Amino acid sequence: MTMTAATVGPQRYQERYAARLEAAAQARRDMALVLETWGLPQLVDVAEQVVTELVANAVEHTDAATVGASITRTGKESARIVVTDTSRTRPTPGAPSLDDEHGRGLLLVEALAHDWGSEPVHGGKRVWAELRADGTW
Repeated sequence: MTMTAATVGPQRYQERYAARLEAAAQARRDMALVLETWGLPQLVDVAEQVVTELVANAVEHTDAATVGASITRTGKESARIVVTDTSRTRPTPGAPSLDDEHGRGLLLVEALAHDWGSEPVHGGKRVWAELRADGTW
């Protein structure tokens, strides 16, 4: 992982991962390191959970060869995580029963992020989540 701070504009880090299950764990580690480096340790726990769910969804529910993940500092105590893949199908939160083992990832993202959504982009889609440390989840 190579990190450089932007000299102009917002601080941003981005990486591409092979679309394998290990990608979620690597993205989680990378985002935590970035936030610590930026002096935003208060966002680490939420960012780790959110990026894990978004990357895991992209790996599990698309046929993408790679998955992109980025984080941009959007304020003194806020950041935006974006995960991209080559599928045009937009994610929707599930409605799992109590004994289902899957289907809660986007519900977790919805609960943890200040806001989240998805949008089509050239060649696929972007799923994003806004994180804030000011208590306005």
